[in-house]
Amino acid sequence: MALRFGIIGCGSIGGFLGRLLTREDPELAGRARLTAVAGRDRARTRELAAELGCDPLGVPELLASADVDAVLLCTPSGTHAEFGAAVLRAGKHLLVEKPIDVSPAAADRLISVARQEGGTLGVISQRRFDPAARLARTAIEAGELGRITSVVIELPWWREPSYYTSGTWRGTRFLDGGGALMNQGVHAVDLAQWLAGPVVEVAAHTALLAHGDIEVEDVATASLRFANGALGVLLATTAAYPGRTARISVHGDRGSVVIDNDELEYFHAAHEGERAPAYGAFGSANQAAEHAPSQKRDETRDRIGLLYQPHRDQLLDFLDAVREGRPPLADADAGRQAVAVVTAVYTSAATGGPVRVSTGTQHEEDTR
Repeated sequence: MALRFGIIGCGSIGGFLGRLLTREDPELAGRARLTAVAGRDRARTRELAAELGCDPLGVPELLASADVDAVLLCTPSGTHAEFGAAVLRAGKHLLVEKPIDVSPAAADRLISVARQEGGTLGVISQRRFDPAARLARTAIEAGELGRITSVVIELPWWREPSYYTSGTWRGTRFLDGGGALMNQGVHAVDLAQWLAGPVVEVAAHTALLAHGDIEVEDVATASLRFANGALGVLLATTAAYPGRTARISVHGDRGSVVIDNDELEYFHAAHEGERAPAYGAFGSANQAAEHAPSQKRDETRDRIGLLYQPHRDQLLDFLDAVREGRPPLADADAGRQAVAVVTAVYTSAATGGPVRVSTGTQHEEDTR
């Protein structure tokens, strides 16, 4: 029997996920079905419902509906814990858009409700479902790169000023929670931690340099220390005209992997007995082409430019998690960890010193 979904939030990402659920996809056929959408703008809600062939409802009606088993939450970031708790208390499963909310405290509240109610709670982190990311994760887990020594996260994007005026919540501390790092860079932070393990300490700077009318940063840089001892650097910006591709590099003492624009750009894992030149190979010996068959992905894109495949695969994992009674691959704890790193960057930038990244246990003790 198909899991029946409702979508709360009828903006661009809500529309994208609605089209994902209603397009012809043999993987999702018979497993997931969209039955309703709800949003603050009634006209937009009716328009999207008509496009997708489902019911336009208010949020209370959607939560009370017996035709909704799970909710895709696509409201502004700072409302996720509030709306998400209502979804879970209504007996629905929940897949929330990134970030899980804009603070570890809000994430903890939502996680607590999920544990009390027993619903499945996941956070959209579709980068984990790119073929290149999966290959890198498998290689790292198998020890093919040796000891992880360094990580580089680079997100040099551009956003026109019109992006921030397209919604009253964008670029605000209360609802967006931050700028280039919280909104755009949180995906890269999550992926880096999925590959290299948790970040435990940061030292950072932030600035507002190209979008003077917003409350938050458009440039963030940080030095990172991972739990396994690896060191990292981070750049997240929406002020890099005209915008370049996101790039994550993970280096070890027996290999390296570079993912650029969600594709495997460089991969090398040392063969048994292999020794590199004394002063390094300078990027030669790239084995990425050897993995080309495993890197194939569906290139079909939605009209807003997003690929369907990574979100589709995350949705399939969420369906499996509900059926099997297990946490999704991108679960709430991972979503909280990404937000904890982002907020630690902001705290470090404000105080001028290094900041330890809060864990769930530590945060719960601090707020009792």
